[in-house]
Amino acid sequence: MSADTLDLFDRPALQPIAPGALLLHGFALAAASQLLADIAQVITAAPLRHLVTPGGYRMSVAMSNCGPLGWVSDETGYRYSAADPLSGRPWPAMPPSFRALAAEAASQAGFDAFEPDACLINRYEPGARLTLHQDRDERDKRQPIVSISLGLPATFLFGGTRRNDRPRRLPLVHGDVVVWGGPSRLAYHGVSPLADGGHPATGRCRFNLTLRRAG
Repeated sequence: MSADTLDLFDRPALQPIAPGALLLHGFALAAASQLLADIAQVITAAPLRHLVTPGGYRMSVAMSNCGPLGWVSDETGYRYSAADPLSGRPWPAMPPSFRALAAEAASQAGFDAFEPDACLINRYEPGARLTLHQDRDERDKRQPIVSISLGLPATFLFGGTRRNDRPRRLPLVHGDVVVWGGPSRLAYHGVSPLADGGHPATGRCRFNLTLRRAG
């Protein structure tokens, strides 16, 4: 029995973390192999890259996208784009495995009929982090955000709607899913620097899928 499976017996399957926010422990485990295979296909067509913030900072997390819209950042700002700026071609289609799991997870959190049109793929290597931020670039903020963790464990930071609200530190392992919306839709969130290690499914990295309704 794996450490990921053992850990499930020590934690509730569904863990409310804030109004409108839920951590679903191990929710993606059964689909993890398919999700990783589909990630490999997407990043073959649209390779991972380190985006640059409007302030000129190179992000430590490598990113790509799939679906009708993809989130991008450069010196001109943050935005969604229908085309990959590296190739000029549309982003790869969103795999059915991504869409189905996101809809199921959102429904568990009370958000029915979630239909994501954007999936940001993040690859974290040891030391990579994501500073606290809000997801504000989506048009319809009534729709939730679904975040799927695969590979190395990470510490997810989940705060309030004000930047100075002290965030909770939530350990995430392979197969965990976080959903937030409603009163928590604009909560500040981030990821602490990834600790070094190895995982049988991903090696020395963590993949995160963040699914949103952007258009």
